[in-house]
Amino acid sequence: MGPAAGIIGGMSQQLTPVWIALVVTFVLSITFKRKLGLYGKLFDSTVGMIGFGLVMFWVYAGFMGGVLEWIVTHDTLSQSSGMKNKLPGTPLRGAEEGEYAWFLLGGDNLARDIFSRLFAGAWIVVVIAPLATLFAFMVGITLGLPAGYYGGKLDTFLSFLANLILAFPVILLFFLLVTPEIVLTGIPNYMAAVLFFFPIVFLTVLLNSRFYTQPSVRTPLLIVVIGGMFWAYLAMISNDGTIVDNPDTTIPGLPTFLDWIPMPSEVLVVFVSVVFVNSPTVFRIVRGLALDIKTRDYVAAAQTRGEGPWYIMLWEILPNARGPLIVDFCLRIGYTTILLGTLGFFGLGLESESPDWGTTINAGRRLLSIYPHAAIAPALALLTLVLGLNLLADGLREESLRD
Repeated sequence: MGPAAGIIGGMSQQLTPVWIALVVTFVLSITFKRKLGLYGKLFDSTVGMIGFGLVMFWVYAGFMGGVLEWIVTHDTLSQSSGMKNKLPGTPLRGAEEGEYAWFLLGGDNLARDIFSRLFAGAWIVVVIAPLATLFAFMVGITLGLPAGYYGGKLDTFLSFLANLILAFPVILLFFLLVTPEIVLTGIPNYMAAVLFFFPIVFLTVLLNSRFYTQPSVRTPLLIVVIGGMFWAYLAMISNDGTIVDNPDTTIPGLPTFLDWIPMPSEVLVVFVSVVFVNSPTVFRIVRGLALDIKTRDYVAAAQTRGEGPWYIMLWEILPNARGPLIVDFCLRIGYTTILLGTLGFFGLGLESESPDWGTTINAGRRLLSIYPHAAIAPALALLTLVLGLNLLADGLREESLRD
């Protein structure tokens, strides 16, 4: 049984918008690759192109499935009578006119459509993993550059803190941060208030150091950027009008009508945990690169010109460290994706009804020997995304070394 075009054909038809987006992306990228810097050079590497294709497939599929709902065939939470644990390609019983008539990847143990949950859950992964990794990089860069550039007591103190965090096993630390007992204390909210402030500091220092000699440009630019970033900062750490809300302490946040970034408490906890766990490693990488690059001739030339320390760190050292940092960024997104899957598998972090891949694998593993399709589909999705990120990192590394 199955759709007229078969299970593979039916899935391919549903994913038509994704294929179109991929083709357009590749055509435009290859056409203008000589003008796109390192991104354009990526298309000279076969490995890099394959990795990029896999990653962008899941980015487009997640957006079109989880946000636009163009490719999902059924509601991710709705249960259909008689579809419990049904195999891929099973026709939907009592399908009404206009309703998709098949469960392309079968049904799970609660009679929900696995295909729809797979692609809706992809959006959760492709949003949380890259954004949390980006925040971790902003924390690591903001602290790692001065530690490596200045050295001395500042370097000793920050390196001690980083090593202290890294002394704990990553998985254990991750689990501790998302356990309900820790969440109830409000510790993740306090951590979010500190860690999420680093992007504001980073962008403020970046723009101030660049336009320091042009106050007519710098002042209005900083007012707009800092104002917008601070609003986004408050929106991210606020949840239902409060930043911290427990029996002992209540800290008010943005009112609901100003809270334009939806950040449910369970997502906030996972997000903070990822940033906290990854930041020390990024700090050590940036510190090591700064220690090496600060001895180069062009840094000495900038010092001779009278450039300030932050200008040298952000506009001389950081751009010349971009190759290793871009590669590590891609690899770290892969590690974060695996961590998110691990958390979901153990039932920690996101809510139990979430369609994220780890939670779906956990729900399907209980009947793995009888109905393996419920766990295999999200497991393969997780595998292909992480594989794509690793191949993309290899391609970027190869091209950055040539550069």
